[in-house]
Amino acid sequence: MTESAAVQPDDVRVIRALQVAPRASFASIAAALGLTEGAVSRRYRRLRADGIIRVAGVVDPGALGQSKWLVRLGCRPGSAVAIADALAKRDDVSWVALAADSKITCAVRSRTREQREDLLGHRLPRTAAVIDINASAILRQFVGGRGHYWAALRGTLTPHQESILGNDGAPFTESPVVTHDPVHLSPEDERLLDLLAADGRASLVELAAAADLTPGRASRRLQSLLLRRVVHIDVEIAAAALGYHARANLWLLVHPSAVKSVGRALAQEPEIAFAAAVSGPYNIHAVAHCRDLDELFEFTSDRIGSMPGVQSMEVSPLVQQIKQAGTLLSGDRLVEPRSTRPRR
Repeated sequence: MTESAAVQPDDVRVIRALQVAPRASFASIAAALGLTEGAVSRRYRRLRADGIIRVAGVVDPGALGQSKWLVRLGCRPGSAVAIADALAKRDDVSWVALAADSKITCAVRSRTREQREDLLGHRLPRTAAVIDINASAILRQFVGGRGHYWAALRGTLTPHQESILGNDGAPFTESPVVTHDPVHLSPEDERLLDLLAADGRASLVELAAAADLTPGRASRRLQSLLLRRVVHIDVEIAAAALGYHARANLWLLVHPSAVKSVGRALAQEPEIAFAAAVSGPYNIHAVAHCRDLDELFEFTSDRIGSMPGVQSMEVSPLVQQIKQAGTLLSGDRLVEPRSTRPRR
C-alpha cells in the first residue's frame, strides 16, 4: 500500500478498521489501533470531508429476489458523457464508468423487475445516441460488497487488531446472487435503508427517529436486515487518493471448469476491487486498480494471463469514474450526498 501525500499511514489504518467494522464506535477503533478517540474522529471526518472515504448502506436487490446486471453501451461520438451522467442520476444504477474506447459500463441493481425492464427494455434501446447494448447478468460475485473487500488494505492491521474489531478471520462465503426466499420490506425498513444509504454510521437514535421506532426496535430491525443480507455497510474508497491512478475493466473468457477457481484467485489479488462471474461472451468481469498503466500491463500479462483456465482477456482502461457503489464522484473524489454532512 502506497499512500498519497494527503493520506497518512494512520489514515489507512482507520480506513481498514472501518472496512472490518464500519459501524464501530470511534472509542472501539481507537482502542484497537492504539490511538486516541479524538484522533480517530478527526481523521474520519477529514477523510470523509475530503471525499476519500464514505460509509453507506448498500441494498442488495438479490435479497429482494431481483438479479443484478452489468451493461456495456456503445454511444455515438460526443454523446457518451451526457448518457453516463444521466445514468448516474438513477437510483437503480450503482456504478458508471467511461472507458477509453468511449464505451460506458454500468451496474444495474433495480429493486423491482418493472424498474429493470423499463431501463434495459425500453429507455436505453430507444435512446438515439445508444448504438449498441450488451447486458450481462451477474451470476456469482467473488469480491466487492458484503463481507469481502478490496484486498489492497489487507495486512494494514495485525490479526489481533482485526479480532478486537470483530473480524474473526472466517473466510468469505460465496452465496447465490438471488435468494430463493425474497425479503419483503416494511415501510419502517425502507426508512431505515434510506438513512443508511445517506450515512452508514447513522446512530440508532437517528435510525429510530427516521423509522418512527424505539432505538431497541430499530436495532433489531437493522440486525435482521444485515443478517438476511438485504443491506451491507459499505466503506467506499477513492482509490486515486491512495495512489491508484490506473483503473480498468477486465473482461475474461475462462474455460467453464475454471470460472470458480479464477474468480476466487482474482479476489485475492490486491489490484482487484470487484470480480464476478457473468453471462455473455465473456464469463468473468473484474475491475482493477493499479498505480499506473505499466503496473496494469505487468499485472494483467504476468499474473492474470498465467492463471490456469484463462483463454483470453480484454483490458479496457477507464478514463472517468462517474459513480461507484451508489456514490457519485467529482474528479477522483467521492461526493457526499447533499442531504448529509459528517456527523460521527
